[in-house]
Amino acid sequence: MKAYLLKRLLQIVPTLLGITFITFLIIQLAPGNPAVLKLQMAAQGEMAESAYTEQIIEDTKRLYGLDKPLPVQYLLWVKRVFTFDFGSSYKDHRDVWEKIAERLPITIQINVISIFLVYLISIPFGIYSATHPETFADRLFTLLFFFLYSLPSFWTAVLLIMFFGGGDFWDVFPVYGISSVGAETWPSWQRLADRLWHLVLPVTCLTYGGLAYLSRLTRAELLEVIREDYVRTARAKGLSERVVIFKHAFRNALLPIVTLLAFLLPAMFGGSVIIESIFSIPGMGQLGFEAVLSRDYPVIMAITTLSALLTLAGLLISDILYAVLDPRIQLR
Repeated sequence: MKAYLLKRLLQIVPTLLGITFITFLIIQLAPGNPAVLKLQMAAQGEMAESAYTEQIIEDTKRLYGLDKPLPVQYLLWVKRVFTFDFGSSYKDHRDVWEKIAERLPITIQINVISIFLVYLISIPFGIYSATHPETFADRLFTLLFFFLYSLPSFWTAVLLIMFFGGGDFWDVFPVYGISSVGAETWPSWQRLADRLWHLVLPVTCLTYGGLAYLSRLTRAELLEVIREDYVRTARAKGLSERVVIFKHAFRNALLPIVTLLAFLLPAMFGGSVIIESIFSIPGMGQLGFEAVLSRDYPVIMAITTLSALLTLAGLLISDILYAVLDPRIQLR
């Protein structure tokens, strides 16, 4: 185990280098220049062509280090990645970590609730469908979950706002932000209730797709496992169906589900651009989207590095859990 962990940890370095190179290349190939975009925003899109303007652009490039050759810029980029010193935002000159620290707790709150609900609801439904195949309930759940999986999240969000957010029908749930105006002066329990009330619609939009997918995945994997010879042998020994399912079958059916853990960590920190934009939630998804539009390289670099490290950590955890769940799997 120690040798395997050391090997995987050493592999993180070249993998991270490859990710930084691809990210840097994509950003450089994208149209637009941070210096020009910043001046356009300052002039509200009306920037006259003049020698003075060109001088300001050159001075801004020099300030951000954009006047250096691309190899030098990339080496500075790599240095910042490995020292976690991403500097200040090009957009508002605020520290990058300060901006992330503002947005990250909000995204974690939404995604932790969503992921918890996905696993809490989908696995029991998947187990029931696998142990009652081809019944009316199984077919009903299959139809329902395939229907949910086919719904685009942005379309569902618009429908929820229309029906439950004061659009054309009921005004039940708030559809803007994560708390009410003046909520900071309320008691703790009231602030918590208000926060949860604001998150009902966004969490719903983030949950139903994963719920449908994981439920069907659990059903398919458990159905395959309970048809194995060792499960039939366990039944022949007179063990109860519950013991056979949960002690012998379910553990092996968890292997494909464990694969999804590799993407849970970056999902919790990454945020959803579409849902956060629709419901005006100041989370990581919205921060990343705004950074791309304004060519805010330090923020893009920080979010990419964080997501890459979390993905690599998730893959490592998944591999270790494979060996824990099934001793037949060799770490090598």
